[in-house]
Amino acid sequence: MSSIWNNRISISIFGETNSPVIGVTIDGLPVGEFIDPEEIRRFMDRRLPATCGYKSRKTPLPRIMSGILNDHISGGPLCAFIQNVNADRQVENKPDISMQQRVGHGDYTGALRYRGFSNVKELGKFTDRFTAPLCFAGAVCAQILQRRSIFVGAHIAQIHNIKDNPFDPVRIDRDGILGIRSKDFPVINDRKGWLMLEDIGKARNAGESLGGIIECAAVNIPAGVGSPVFDGLENNIAQLIFGIPGVKGLEFGAGFDAAKMIGSQNTDDFFIDSHGHVVTKTNHHGGILGGISSGMPVTLKAAFNPVRAEHDSEQDTCIVPKAVPCVEAAVNIAVLSNMLDYPNFC
Repeated sequence: MSSIWNNRISISIFGETNSPVIGVTIDGLPVGEFIDPEEIRRFMDRRLPATCGYKSRKTPLPRIMSGILNDHISGGPLCAFIQNVNADRQVENKPDISMQQRVGHGDYTGALRYRGFSNVKELGKFTDRFTAPLCFAGAVCAQILQRRSIFVGAHIAQIHNIKDNPFDPVRIDRDGILGIRSKDFPVINDRKGWLMLEDIGKARNAGESLGGIIECAAVNIPAGVGSPVFDGLENNIAQLIFGIPGVKGLEFGAGFDAAKMIGSQNTDDFFIDSHGHVVTKTNHHGGILGGISSGMPVTLKAAFNPVRAEHDSEQDTCIVPKAVPCVEAAVNIAVLSNMLDYPNFC
């Protein structure tokens, strides 16, 4: 299982479902940055939205083993342990490799890939738990970015056939991002959020599950961040986004809708605004051109498939609400990694 993402920042996730702890090691972070542990807890608590049936929203604060001294990054690898609640030490060795596995999961493919030596029925549970160390890393990166006025935020753009209001790709700003982040159910239009929750309840009662789309935006990223061809800002974000369980599609800016446009509709014309900044009138390019940021808000959408519902609970019926901070975390990591090359960032 590949669990290391290595760019300017290195993220290594470790542990298994039956391990006492899981965790993450982060290397390459700028030295001396102040890290607020309570802010990390608040970020990670959003993985357990109360509106989706989680009774306890208090995430155990990860235990920092190295890399932070007196709440400041010391320069060594930042290693954090997260208690693996309900870890099962009784793991069956060499489960049967057959097609008689859970529908919609990676049991069969995982059994083939690991030749029966991995408890593939637990892999799905672990990949869900894996989002905790991912969110820890993303929360650390978010604090460093926000100190430079770079903010990343996401909302539930769609669940099943119900759509939230979209971000304004040109005018989304810090206040718009923070306003959504403070909500128990992160949508722009609260009425649409209520309809989504009703739809999730109906699906649960029918023994079904629902997928959806998360829209994410990053604001105040300066122009000139990212490197073509294989190390573009889009490339780095995409690699981390597809590490989130359940993601089956990703688009930046207008994305697939650009295929329906003609050139004059899709082109974003540049002009100089009243503050003397070079901007575009529209933002079909999603803030990235040629793998390099343009200075406009970076916008993207991630599509999540409906998981196979196996339990009578909202969180199993639809994974989209608890994936919102995971998408933010992935973007935070990718943006900070690229920003380290930007002049005078550190």
